[in-house]
Amino acid sequence: MQPQFPTRYSFVAMVLHWTIALMILINLYLGWRMGTLEGLAQFDAFQLHKSFGITVLVLSFVRLAWRLTHRPPSLPEGMGAFERFAASATHAFFYALMIGMPLTGWVLVSTSALNIPTLLWHTIPWPHIGVLHDLPAAPKTAVEGGASWIHVSLAFGGSALIALHVAAALKHQFLNRDGVLGRMVPFLSSAPR
Repeated sequence: MQPQFPTRYSFVAMVLHWTIALMILINLYLGWRMGTLEGLAQFDAFQLHKSFGITVLVLSFVRLAWRLTHRPPSLPEGMGAFERFAASATHAFFYALMIGMPLTGWVLVSTSALNIPTLLWHTIPWPHIGVLHDLPAAPKTAVEGGASWIHVSLAFGGSALIALHVAAALKHQFLNRDGVLGRMVPFLSSAPR
């Protein structure tokens, strides 16, 4: 007998998806906005950016664990091989983004010459990555430069991926009418129309 796939993501998967998505969008905005601020406003924006980032990192590991232990809905039967590959690749890239962006941000903070401590949500002290924080100045600067390039590249790539993901979800909802969007949106039907 063939294993049964659910027709929708679980409530936990939906909450994690939408919470992480909202936090990433807010953090992308904060990331772009921080450069235009000065003084205490910039410091506060950086602390908030780091708070969102580390929270996304933690929630992303929870989401990955949930995904590995709970079967996702199957893709629509009429979906072609390229679309199936694109869906799978997009999910993999999103996990790389959700984990890679906060990790590279943490590396940046840990190697910064400014040596500013992180206080998540103005409450929880978050440590630097000790092995990176303790590097001599020259290698530390090199690591910071590499992490900065990766972090910014992920921000641009992530923004494009989000736009592509939203466009694909809307295509499935309004052109294909195959119920794909309803698998992740509460109260929206996941049945093909």
